[in-house]
Amino acid sequence: MKTLFFCKECGTETSKWTGQCPGCHAWNTLVEAPAGQAAKLKSKAVSESRKKAAVSAGLKKAPVAISQVETVGDKRRSIGMAEFDRVLGGGIVPGSLILIGGDPGIGKSTLLLQTCRMLSGSGVRTLYVSGEESEKQIKLRADRIGDFTDGMLLFSETSMSSILEAVDDVSPEVLVIDSIQTVFEESVDAAPGSVSQVKEVTGILLQLAKSRGITVFIVGHVTKEGNVAGPRMLEHMVDTVLYFEGDKTAMYRMLRGVKNRFGSTGEIGVFEMREQGLIEVSNPSEYLMAGRLTDEAGSVVVCTMEGTRAFLIEVQALVCHSSFPVPRRTAVGTDYNRVNLLMAVLEKRYGLNLSDCDAYVNVAGGMKIVEPALDLATVAALISSHTGKAYDSKTVFFGEVGLVGEVRAVSMAEQRIREAVKSGYTTVVLPESNRAALAKAGTEFDNVKLVGVKHIREIRNDNAYNRNS
Repeated sequence: MKTLFFCKECGTETSKWTGQCPGCHAWNTLVEAPAGQAAKLKSKAVSESRKKAAVSAGLKKAPVAISQVETVGDKRRSIGMAEFDRVLGGGIVPGSLILIGGDPGIGKSTLLLQTCRMLSGSGVRTLYVSGEESEKQIKLRADRIGDFTDGMLLFSETSMSSILEAVDDVSPEVLVIDSIQTVFEESVDAAPGSVSQVKEVTGILLQLAKSRGITVFIVGHVTKEGNVAGPRMLEHMVDTVLYFEGDKTAMYRMLRGVKNRFGSTGEIGVFEMREQGLIEVSNPSEYLMAGRLTDEAGSVVVCTMEGTRAFLIEVQALVCHSSFPVPRRTAVGTDYNRVNLLMAVLEKRYGLNLSDCDAYVNVAGGMKIVEPALDLATVAALISSHTGKAYDSKTVFFGEVGLVGEVRAVSMAEQRIREAVKSGYTTVVLPESNRAALAKAGTEFDNVKLVGVKHIREIRNDNAYNRNS
């Protein structure tokens, strides 16, 4: 059988394999698929499955003026899980297609099963379709989560046509597909999980969601790089892309919004994995700061932002004399190259001799923080560990550090300060430009002292927050 090669990133077809895609110029993204699939799809105006999912027959669509389009407010439906609702922008929107990705065993199926339980308990008819587990296996997991109503329906199937027939029979308001890589469309001459199958099945589900107003959740497997397996186009087709993150050996899980057409991106929801399922963590700052030792050199608290949510997290640094010809540098939870850059700035602009020292930086709690506001806290932690002097335990740092040692402003300073005040911290070290902007706007905070710094050299000289200097 003749084959073609498809790019997983952009969908470009080529007759031979090359290391670089001729369309998007990405490397090592071409995968082999039967040529008959491309010809078959192009020869058909609409497949039979797409016809089933299309809007009622007889409706003729034509272009309309934008002024004639009637709009209504988002008819969001709360899931009943505040953390999930936050990531979605306030709840699910009818007719939306939501993709959830994550590592195997991280809890994607458990999260969606709990979602179905909440929705069906509030009178929403839900259909949970699994291509990986039987109904009995799903029921065993459901028994650990809690009681379900008859509004929650199970269906173990991988055929797209059978799934569409089930949707016609039960008319659900919410449909869950677990997972998209196991479902296949009979008219596509390719194996389930291939580029062609994933694209076609997702297209059918997209049309189903838009034409009938059904909210569709699809689970996507991820590659070793952490991206959803299949064509990159999959993330462009859906309305919302969520990633379920976390270490399987740890108790917490984070649901992160990467794309959301109905809300802001970058939002996170925090959950704790227990035997009875996922439990919401309403105060991530308290959860992430649990177990922190005070008055220890090298420990600094930073207020970081994920979307519109501020939370506190501990940055730890350990600097010690190296016994190796080339000192070791390690960064966990932050960018390794950024840590090396900040250490170079400390040597040149601060006068701290780190050339013969091993340095280890860790963001406690297992979170991955990449925003520039972490810079000032990282610098303070390195200074504290090198000098052996601990900062006051009720002090929070945030700010971006430049190559000449200047401390630059960061966004959402007011939200960061209010989160620190809410958690009982009494001093906030921040960029002077942020402090001046808040003072000019007349923003006031109770029970907190704001210390503005223009350069990293000022960290050492201000005794207001360095109790041991």
